[in-house]
Amino acid sequence: MFIASGLLLLQFISYASGVPPLVRIGAIFSNQPGKYNSEMAFRYAIHKLNMDKSILPDTTVDYYIEYVNRFDSFETVQKGIINLHQLSRSFNGEVHMRQVSRGSYLYALKEFKGKEIHNIIIDTNSNDISILLKNILQQQMNEYKYHYLFTSFDLETYDLEDFKYNFVNITSFRLVDTGDVGVKQILKDIAFYSHHMFKNPFFNLHVKKSTILESEPALMFDSVYVFAIGLQTLEQSHSLTFSNISCDEEIPWNGGLSLINYLNAVEWKGLTGPIQFKDGHRVQFKLDLIKLKQHSIVKVGEWTPQGHLNITEPSMFFDAGSMNVTLVVITILETPYVMMHYGKNFTGNERFYGFCVDILETISREVGFDYILDLVPDRKYGAKDPETGNWNGMVAQLMKYKADLAVGSMTITYARESVIDFTKPFMNLGISILFKVPTSKPTRLFSFMNPLAIEIWLYVLIAYFLVSISIYIVGKLSPIEWKCIHPCDLDNISIGNQFSLTDSFWFTIETLLQQSTDIHPRAMSTRIISSTWGFFSLIIVASYTANLAAFLTTERMINPIENAEDLASQTEISYGTLDSGSTMTFFRDSLIETYKKIWRSMDNKKPSAFTTTYEDGIRRVNEGKYAFLMESTMLDYIVQRDCNLTQIGGLLDTKGYGIATPKGSPWRDKISLAILELQERGEIQMLYDKWWKNTDETCTRKNTSKQSKANSLGLENIGGVFVVLITGIILAAIVAFFEFWFNFRYNYKATPTQSVFDDKSTQDEILESERTCSQPDRCFWIEIYEELRYASWCMNKQKRPALRRTCSECTIPKSQRINKL
Repeated sequence: MFIASGLLLLQFISYASGVPPLVRIGAIFSNQPGKYNSEMAFRYAIHKLNMDKSILPDTTVDYYIEYVNRFDSFETVQKGIINLHQLSRSFNGEVHMRQVSRGSYLYALKEFKGKEIHNIIIDTNSNDISILLKNILQQQMNEYKYHYLFTSFDLETYDLEDFKYNFVNITSFRLVDTGDVGVKQILKDIAFYSHHMFKNPFFNLHVKKSTILESEPALMFDSVYVFAIGLQTLEQSHSLTFSNISCDEEIPWNGGLSLINYLNAVEWKGLTGPIQFKDGHRVQFKLDLIKLKQHSIVKVGEWTPQGHLNITEPSMFFDAGSMNVTLVVITILETPYVMMHYGKNFTGNERFYGFCVDILETISREVGFDYILDLVPDRKYGAKDPETGNWNGMVAQLMKYKADLAVGSMTITYARESVIDFTKPFMNLGISILFKVPTSKPTRLFSFMNPLAIEIWLYVLIAYFLVSISIYIVGKLSPIEWKCIHPCDLDNISIGNQFSLTDSFWFTIETLLQQSTDIHPRAMSTRIISSTWGFFSLIIVASYTANLAAFLTTERMINPIENAEDLASQTEISYGTLDSGSTMTFFRDSLIETYKKIWRSMDNKKPSAFTTTYEDGIRRVNEGKYAFLMESTMLDYIVQRDCNLTQIGGLLDTKGYGIATPKGSPWRDKISLAILELQERGEIQMLYDKWWKNTDETCTRKNTSKQSKANSLGLENIGGVFVVLITGIILAAIVAFFEFWFNFRYNYKATPTQSVFDDKSTQDEILESERTCSQPDRCFWIEIYEELRYASWCMNKQKRPALRRTCSECTIPKSQRINKL
């Protein structure tokens, strides 16, 4: 790029004072072909200045032109290499700089294409630009993903016909507003002047073909007028003295410094816009940002030294309405977002189905593009290696421009957003904990004892024995508890105490069971113990009754963890997350102490703590003793289809899924608008319901909160009460039998025979009795049988059967039996 193609030299004809009648201006131009417009603009500016007597009315301006070889030091000074070094230092990213010539254009383009470099700044000679454009077409680097910025201000003069319909991004800056009426008029005047005043065919041919005023001729025209205006101002303010100056003597003109100061003070509107200087630099000017569109080059923004770049037409950078392009879209298999048909009948995009595939298909119709969907090679979403700084997964593919879009359950994070772009989120979510449903306590036969802990039951039992023994002892010590047994029998006075050892235990248990008793304490001491025991029994029974309903009707779960804090503070249950995913990055970069503790534990157990797929993590959770940290939307999908799994706690963070694009991709904004429109129409929610809440795939989960209100108690809940009842009945029967047994044995030995008390017994009865009782054991069991028959008789008999021991041994009077012995 040439900053200027001419050098102005000033020569005054000797004159006493004021501006001399003839001022000669010398100019140096390159003899390079195609550089005639600057010379023509210089000639025309002098001509127009002489015709316009409003600036220098008494002075005629003449010119003198010299041509130099384009390979000498004059042109060498104009190379832009220093400016490019300054440009590279202004970028934070990686910059590749190549100094090229006509023969090395193709080599540099091949290198850039191989390195996936798509943003290219071109600063080269305008005469060679046609060769560069042909090489770009040859390398097929005219796709929409490439962005070329030309440093030349004359982009409109280039032949870009082959680039108009390939959606390639070509931008540049323009110094001269070609739509300005004054510029158009000057261009016509130059063409007329060159045609009538000069016979040079190169001048005429080039001017006739040109409908655009280039920047260098415009600057040349403005520089002549700025000089004239400065000279006029100098004349009006100072008395000028001119003299001939020899090139052989180093004697400067005394008025040169003053002229420079007045040139800096010039304010004028020229072909290149408002002209104003400060400290020798031009200020208050404007550059138009222009961009190649399908049919023409249009203005899309402005740049000024004060406000810098202002894009006024952002929509011009991307127009998908009439596009017919095919984008490369990468994805990763993840149920239900992206799944694959593995049959032979499925090819291309038909292989994939799922929630994200449906969204992609809908967006492609809305925005207007075709796509080729394929899997990312390493099957990873993308994470940055903290040691090497390199990215992997879909992020790396987008950074290398090997794909146009990345679709899937890809989380928008700060780290990813710094290297790639994301659309608006199409789904909001957070991190949560997937865990196996805790097993409920097995229903035991004696579950009615659950309301009180085992140690409480033991304490109650110990208290029962202590209180019973205390009542017995206090009752014996207190004289008030003693009373006469037969108060009417004054000859045989006998006293007794109602608190025997057995009665004391009976009184205590009846009080505990809230039953009435026939034992009533009379002494103050026994009443104090009884009252204290009654209050104790009231609290115990009330607490037991209140807690019994909850324990028998509510299904209790053994839940070892309730939240992330519980997970971090234990070691029995291992946990992990998906490798190279956003969840892993969240814990790795978190500053919260609980999450840092979780990360240290996972990092120390690497690689066993991490899984390559969600399916692997879900399998490990089902095996038990493992918690999987994953994103809530995926977790929700899993727990609705596997009732053995559940979510623990709430969300640990909030984020969203978005469609990823390379940095600066023109597709991001259009896809974002499409996502917003789909959300407002409810289509994304309908797709969510389709893939998440399909009743054919979801399982029926027990709702314990509702069951606790409606469920009736089964035998497994209170069956132990019946066992206690049956055991009590059996125990009572056994005790009753032994009571009967011991009582019968006692009465059998102590009760005299019937003949002892009945003198009417005859000898025949005695003989019969001896005959029947010849076997004493048989006689004993006969008596037992008679007693049992009486006890089990349904109707009460008025007379109890008497014992019939009538053997010869029994009939002998007691005194005779003793003598006989």
